[in-house]
Amino acid sequence: MATVTLKGNECNLTGNEINVGDNAPEVTVVKSDDLSEVTVGGAKEKAQLVIVVPSLDTPVCAMETTKFNNQAAGIDGLEVTVVSMDLPFAAKRFCSTEGIENLTVASDFRNKDFGKAYGMLIADGPLAGVLARGIFVIGKDGKVAYKQLVPEITEEPNYDEALEAAKAAAA
Repeated sequence: MATVTLKGNECNLTGNEINVGDNAPEVTVVKSDDLSEVTVGGAKEKAQLVIVVPSLDTPVCAMETTKFNNQAAGIDGLEVTVVSMDLPFAAKRFCSTEGIENLTVASDFRNKDFGKAYGMLIADGPLAGVLARGIFVIGKDGKVAYKQLVPEITEEPNYDEALEAAKAAAA
């Protein structure tokens, strides 16, 4: 199973490790704006950019969500979803405060289905039970076209690489 680090200390991930070329599992998460359910993964009419963050209540996650809100939302043919373990109420407050309006912010808090299905659930260490930082681009065919597992949880992802992959999948 994959590992990441938190300030240099190794953390194991649990769940089914999903990689480029694999079918992206369909998973239901809870939207922060209205508590309705939304499905990520699987084949859809649009490509999907799924941004996985530990908690919107941290500076790196907040910055990452804001950058993708500003840069990825303008890509035609792309559905953008941020998934965390934050309660929908906290995520809604974050979106309101930060002006996040161009993407869907959702929570995996109910059953941790996303974390388990995509192998992104932190199994041990201080952040056990939340999601690691990563990005998945899923093609319209439902296959993972790009994956970025950020090795150090406290660091930002490679935005340019992820956005280029998203643009290619959406074309």
